[in-house]
Amino acid sequence: MRQPRYFLYTLLSVAIGAGACSSGPTDPAALEVQSTPSYSLTGSISALLLQCSPEKAVWKSVDIGPEGGVLWLGQHYLSVPKNALSKKVTISGEVVSGNFNSVRFYPEGLKFGSGTKLYMSYKNCSGLGMLLPKKIVYIDEGLNLLEILGTLTLSSDKMVVGDLRHFSRYAVAY
Repeated sequence: MRQPRYFLYTLLSVAIGAGACSSGPTDPAALEVQSTPSYSLTGSISALLLQCSPEKAVWKSVDIGPEGGVLWLGQHYLSVPKNALSKKVTISGEVVSGNFNSVRFYPEGLKFGSGTKLYMSYKNCSGLGMLLPKKIVYIDEGLNLLEILGTLTLSSDKMVVGDLRHFSRYAVAY
């Protein structure tokens, strides 16, 4: 009975080891062909943008101050709690249309107190990533991963919730 388990563990070890030792394409032309951006932080944390049907581009602004407020962007929304901002600020946001769900907020770099949450829908998404836990990632305009936010997945609503500390561009990943 121990031999089948030993054999299985050996196969798994070889597969994991081969994957860890393999390197991606080093030719710049080959890198451009990749349709789903893949990211890695320190080699151990990675994310792929979840593939989605394009959303309609949306742009909205709202004044939010110390009393808090909400900015809706189509299926996504930003929730700023009471006392997260010390004064009234015009906050703008946009849905960036593409083959993944992405939003951008202005004024870029605005920082606020704790409790500000970004709710992102993935109702228009599909593929293998739908089977895996979702997360919200902070990306730059070149789609480079800068940070993976602390995220909670609300599977029944097909939403992910992330804690924001500043404004920039964010996307749904797995």
